[in-house]
Amino acid sequence: MPQQIWHLKTNELFTKLKPSQLEQLESRCRSRAFSARSPVYLPSQAADCVFLLASGLVKVCNLTSDGKQSILAFVEPGELFGELVLFEAEQREEYVEAVEKSTVVMIPATAIQELMVANHDVSIALTKMIGLRRHRVERRLKNLLFLSNRDRLVHLLLDLAEQFGIRNSEGIHLRIKLAHQEIANLMGSTRETVTILLGQLKSEGMVDLGRQRITLIQADRLAESVHRKTPTHMGAC
Repeated sequence: MPQQIWHLKTNELFTKLKPSQLEQLESRCRSRAFSARSPVYLPSQAADCVFLLASGLVKVCNLTSDGKQSILAFVEPGELFGELVLFEAEQREEYVEAVEKSTVVMIPATAIQELMVANHDVSIALTKMIGLRRHRVERRLKNLLFLSNRDRLVHLLLDLAEQFGIRNSEGIHLRIKLAHQEIANLMGSTRETVTILLGQLKSEGMVDLGRQRITLIQADRLAESVHRKTPTHMGAC
């Protein structure tokens, strides 16, 4: 099976397409590799395609009014990004950067729009995906406006556990590497504040810290402190 077709089949949007539809879609796609810390696309760049991450890890970002990076989301292999071009944008507002060496499949927006018209399942899956991402962003914005730095950090750690958590004998290990500055960019704070707060959580026995690695030792206590349920949707090792 050609690599691009395999990557398309792993995405929920395309799981119910017929082999002939997949082959036709694949013929209109192209792949490109990006090195770590290189831009996949930039703000104000012309938008005519949707991206499927085949391998690696990328982050979706905005620049704040004072020129600082705000991280909106991390995207894993098998996920789409840049999908708003399907509905409105002729230019990108956000930008996407490769966190590590990554391979991206570029799918023409018109190809997916045609599938949405022809296949009801594609439209439903796309709506669910956009709704979930919007919910995550709205929850983070709400936290940013109304919560303390500590509570925002706890919410963020629980969000990351839901997306990147692996349960092991020690607790919930986050398989994504995050520098303190990246955590600050995710929660709208400063690196110094994040370092202090993580140190507090470690001294309280709720997290364990390694080199850009975090394990939630007492996820139940963390969740209770911000009136949330303990993350359950994650892998195991």
